[in-house]
Amino acid sequence: MAERILVADDDDALRESLELVLAAEGYEVVTARDGAAALAVVEAQPVDVVLCDLRMPGMDGLELLPQLVRRLPGVPVLLMSAYGSSDLAVEALRRGAYDYLAKPFQPSEVLLTLRKAHEREKLRRANQILQRDVQRAVGERPIVAASACMIQVLELVERAAEFKATVLLQGESGTGKEVLARAVHAQSPRREEAFVAVNCAAIPETLLESELFGHAKGAFTGADRARRGLFSEADAGTIFLDEIGELPLALQAKLLRVLQEEEVRPVGESKPRRIDVRVIAATARELEAEVSAGRFREDLFYRLDVVRVSVPPLRERREDIPLLVDHFLGRSLESLGKAVRSVDDDALERLVGYAWPGNVRELENVLERAVILARGERLTLADLPPNLVSAPGERRGAGRDLSLRRARRAVEARLIGEALEATGGNRTHAARLLGISHRALLYKLKEYGLGGREARTS
Repeated sequence: MAERILVADDDDALRESLELVLAAEGYEVVTARDGAAALAVVEAQPVDVVLCDLRMPGMDGLELLPQLVRRLPGVPVLLMSAYGSSDLAVEALRRGAYDYLAKPFQPSEVLLTLRKAHEREKLRRANQILQRDVQRAVGERPIVAASACMIQVLELVERAAEFKATVLLQGESGTGKEVLARAVHAQSPRREEAFVAVNCAAIPETLLESELFGHAKGAFTGADRARRGLFSEADAGTIFLDEIGELPLALQAKLLRVLQEEEVRPVGESKPRRIDVRVIAATARELEAEVSAGRFREDLFYRLDVVRVSVPPLRERREDIPLLVDHFLGRSLESLGKAVRSVDDDALERLVGYAWPGNVRELENVLERAVILARGERLTLADLPPNLVSAPGERRGAGRDLSLRRARRAVEARLIGEALEATGGNRTHAARLLGISHRALLYKLKEYGLGGREARTS
């Protein structure tokens, strides 16, 4: 729940009424009679939410709104007006308002909108913190994760990155194996050297050996000049062999020799060349089953399977979906030039409940399509593909809690624990790091059963 709310309205009766209602719900309320007074309040003290009337003397709500958005990044601003129209609502959202309330309204409407705004803002903050932490290591490709299983994956990636040992990423298509491979490289001592990605399933079998290891001039028809292979291009860096399970048996033997001897022999040459390459492989296949079926060499499998990272499918880490949605919507402005700021609750519930057979890649594609088709700045069920809306999803699973509350609680509890650890148990400093009040932190510690941690108040 938001801690401090600014109510800006020139109607004394409405302002006092809202103050009583909000105070009864545990909010701390500050008030202003016009736009200038509202700006004075936000300059003097932090606020968590702003309720602002559209028509006020002097500076009206639409004029005030951009200044509030600029001064209070991430703070939801809700406009109120008795002169409601769809054009005004669209203009308010375009200028950065979180929502638009038409007067007269019931207190319950205001409280519900505030709760939604607060929950969305908490997820946004959690997403920012998670991206900031991971982006320091991953660079331009941030990994969005809050679920316990994905956090374990990231921790394993971080530990493995320091060493040259071969990493095998195993998981369904679309789970982000290449992003994780890049994360290994970005956190390794080789981060300044080349990262070369190869899709073993996309290169014709007749060209694979030449592509990987190079060839001499005249080695075969069409080889009118010598070529360095991809392993040589990755020398001193990292090579990522995606879809390694598709590699033909004959080439598997040659790859094994490269891994064992740390040298390559280009097609048509008699002398090998020394290389220093860190190998990361990925597959959607179960390689043990491929070994049993005789389609994959057992000795190569053991050579690759030094550090195995099992990447969970998206349906097993639903806590990450709201964060991924916010992440991809944030990227839509850059990639499509179209700002869609949020997703309504029904659409987000559908996104969380869907089975996602194509995993994160499918989610990204669905959101890109939805953003392109969206008519406003908020995605609704109508913007999602019909097959996704009508799909039965996973709610039929045995008693699984797929609510947004569960995702929010999981993120909050983990971030609070990390903040306390980072501040040596100092609750005052932890609250400041989390962007909440000390009182709110004490409430959360009790709510999540974290009160037994070693903690100091100052």
